Amino acid sequence: MSSDAVVLDVVVPAFNEAERLPATLLLLRAALAGLGVPCRVTVVDNASTDGTAEVVATALPGTVPVRLLWCGERGKGFAVRTGVLASGARYVGFCDADLATAPDNLGQVLSLLVEGADVVVGSRAHPESVVEERHSLLRRWGAVAFRGAVRQVVRNVGETQCGFKFFRGDVARRAFAPLRCGGFAFDVEVLGRVERAGARLVEIPVNWVDVPGSRFSPVRHGWQSFVDVAKIRWRLRASVAPTMPMPVVAIAVTPDVTTGAATVGLRP
Repeated sequence: MSSDAVVLDVVVPAFNEAERLPATLLLLRAALAGLGVPCRVTVVDNASTDGTAEVVATALPGTVPVRLLWCGERGKGFAVRTGVLASGARYVGFCDADLATAPDNLGQVLSLLVEGADVVVGSRAHPESVVEERHSLLRRWGAVAFRGAVRQVVRNVGETQCGFKFFRGDVARRAFAPLRCGGFAFDVEVLGRVERAGARLVEIPVNWVDVPGSRFSPVRHGWQSFVDVAKIRWRLRASVAPTMPMPVVAIAVTPDVTTGAATVGLRP
């Protein structure tokens, strides 16, 4: 399937995820298959050493194809950027390899994008979100302080770090092309860019589970994330905010009341 034929492309950054990917791909492909439009999963191997690429390469063929890309520059942000910039899909987004955010609301994501949203952000801070959290007290305190720092950069999004974000394709490619932050704060840079450019952002509730084995360590990555946010704030203040063209694509959406999926047809 060519990129131009794909309506929704889901990028999954993966560093040493050979163990978790089979179940993730199974669930994600099943959710995408129910949308009724051409979809694809793009796994970006971020210099793994555990056979992640082999797991993806041997994925069974199906309605939703799986593509494998390689990113030798370590960092989740750089892996996501690789997938986004390699996609010519009408809509593109990303989710985490542990699938901590359930993919059951992808139909809602697609409908919102079709209706004119430029960015759809999954938010654990949304009042309707269901969050099963087992984080340590240290990490929870750190998260509160981090959100305070982030509000100096991203003002209209309640929570920036949930790994479930989707974009109109051209908006995503414009936002990710100049990405400088490859660490866990990359979301802040991307959202800061699209917000400054006047993009239409929508936050949605998510079902989120704190899956064991997170790559984020409060000790190793926490301080660096604060430093990265400070650098992002300085870079965005020093740059000239681009104006993104925001044409609304004419697409017919027929929601399926029994499944919640959206049947989408492109209008000529």
